[in-house]
Amino acid sequence: MFDSPFVRRVAVSMAALGLPFDHRNWSTGRDAQQIRAYNPLGRVPTLVLDDDAVLFESSAVLDHLDETVGAQRALLPASGAARREALQLIALATGAADKAVAMVYERVYRPEDKRHGPWLDRCRVQIDSALTALELHCIARQGQDWLLGDRMTQADITLACCCTFTADAVPFDLSPYPALAARVARYEALPVFQQFHVAFDAPTT
Repeated sequence: MFDSPFVRRVAVSMAALGLPFDHRNWSTGRDAQQIRAYNPLGRVPTLVLDDDAVLFESSAVLDHLDETVGAQRALLPASGAARREALQLIALATGAADKAVAMVYERVYRPEDKRHGPWLDRCRVQIDSALTALELHCIARQGQDWLLGDRMTQADITLACCCTFTADAVPFDLSPYPALAARVARYEALPVFQQFHVAFDAPTT
């Protein structure tokens, strides 16, 4: 399930922080029953800790990772304007990915004559609005390695994972957002991202 942007951002984060993990390549369709044994929602990512405690939803997992490594290494700024800005960038990127997921589900789970065109159009508008806002931030940060400060944060990881997913899954053309597309491509060339990149595989059940 590394083609899920939410699973992938957790995997990239754990690798970036040097936290090893075992991965079970379960599908939310094919393996829903196994996943529900750990997560009643049957969703991924779901993280089982060493003491058998279970965390699910990527934001909860990422919060735990930051707590584990401490404030100096945490991927999300601890407080202030930097934290607020990071959270807003993350919200834009995950919002675009959420709408991309909705479009995939509409395509996969509905017969062609039952697909709701106005809903798909609304999703496209929302994706465009999110990517346009991210483009403006990327323009403002041109020449800077990272979206915030002088090191990789969760905003960078989530941006790459969610924008790559949106481009591949819908598919959605990133070329109208050149600063964003260039930044995503640069991040995706990093080994920590390549390690967890797989081609999008649309659900069938």
